[in-house]
Amino acid sequence: MSSPRRRIETDVMKLLMSDYEVTLVNDNMQEFYVRFYGPSDTPFAGGIWKVHVELPDQYPYKSPSIGFMNKIFHPNIDELSGSVCLDVINQTWSPMFDMINIFEVFLPQLLRYPNPTDPLNGEAAAMLMREAAGYELKVKEYVSRYATKEAAEYSTEESSSDDEMSSVESFSDDDDAPGLEL
Repeated sequence: MSSPRRRIETDVMKLLMSDYEVTLVNDNMQEFYVRFYGPSDTPFAGGIWKVHVELPDQYPYKSPSIGFMNKIFHPNIDELSGSVCLDVINQTWSPMFDMINIFEVFLPQLLRYPNPTDPLNGEAAAMLMREAAGYELKVKEYVSRYATKEAAEYSTEESSSDDEMSSVESFSDDDDAPGLEL
C-alpha cells in the first residue's frame, strides 16, 4: 500500500503531464489551479474556468476540495464561492478515483447533467426546471462574460486567501442592481 504523499505526487504528476494547464501554488503539490474548458456539446462550450484544487493530507482516502474561481451559472455550483456540489466528490469518493477522473469525467458530466433537486444555486435550479431555454441563455451569457481566458487569469490573481474561493469581481457586478445608477 502506498503512502498518501506518494499518491498525491503520482496523481498531480499525471495531471501535469496531461493536456491540462496546471499551476501549482508555491510549488505545493497539494494546492493548484487547473484550466478547465466547458464541454463542447453543452451551453458551457467555449468557457474557460480556473478550478482551484486542494488535496487534504489524507488524499486519496479523503476527497479533494474543488472550486471554480470565475463565475459559472449552474445549479450545483455556488455562484459566489465556486464550491461544487457533486456526490462523487463529496459523498461517494473512493481512493480508486484520481485527479484525471475529476477533470475528464466528473466535472464534464456535472456540466452536462445538472441536478436541480440538490442545488447550491437555487436560482439556476429553479430556472432549469421551469424555463430550460432561459437557463441555457443565462449559462451562455455567463460563459461570454465570466469564462474567458482573461477572466480565468484575473480570478486567480485576485484570490489571496486560502479560505475564500470567489473573486472580488463577483461582488462588483453592475447587473445585480439594475436601475440604481447614480
